[in-house]
Amino acid sequence: MLIHISFAEQLLTFRDTRGRVHEYPVSTAANGPGEQQGSGCTPRGRHIVRARIGDGAPLNAVFIGRRPTGEIWTPALAAEHPQRDWILTRILWLSGCEPGVNRLGRVDSMRRFIYIHGTPDTEPMGLPRSHGCVRMRNQDVLDLFDRVPAGCPVVLE
Repeated sequence: MLIHISFAEQLLTFRDTRGRVHEYPVSTAANGPGEQQGSGCTPRGRHIVRARIGDGAPLNAVFIGRRPTGEIWTPALAAEHPQRDWILTRILWLSGCEPGVNRLGRVDSMRRFIYIHGTPDTEPMGLPRSHGCVRMRNQDVLDLFDRVPAGCPVVLE
C-alpha cells in the first residue's frame, strides 16, 4: 500500500494491498516543493498518514483547524469569505519520516499542518495552486480516504 504524489505530473497514485492502482489529479503548492516552515511549499520525501479526519462528514463539509465548522461549501459561502483557504470533505494529515528533511525542527510536515484534503471543485487540478497542502477534488478525496488507513506510506517527489 502506497500513496505517491508527483509534483511534475500533479498526480496522486494510490496502490492498494491487492496491487490495484487508483489515480487522482491534484494541486500541490504554488510555491513549489520545499520543506521550510512558513515557505508555503509542499514537502518532499517519505511521509505517513498520521491522522484521518472527517470520517462521516458530508461532502463539501468545511474544516478549520481540523474541526468541522458545520458549514457546507457553496459559491455563496465562498463569496462571503473570499480569503479562506478552503479545506473540505476529508483530511489526511501527513507526518514526515526523514529527520532533518521533513521531520522535526523547522521542516516538520506535521507541525506545518500539511494535509491531503478536499478543495472547492471550482479550483483547478493539475496545476500547482495550493498553500503547501495537496488539494484534491472532493469526490476523489472521499474515495481515497475510504481506501487509506492511518500509517499508510506517502512519497512526495
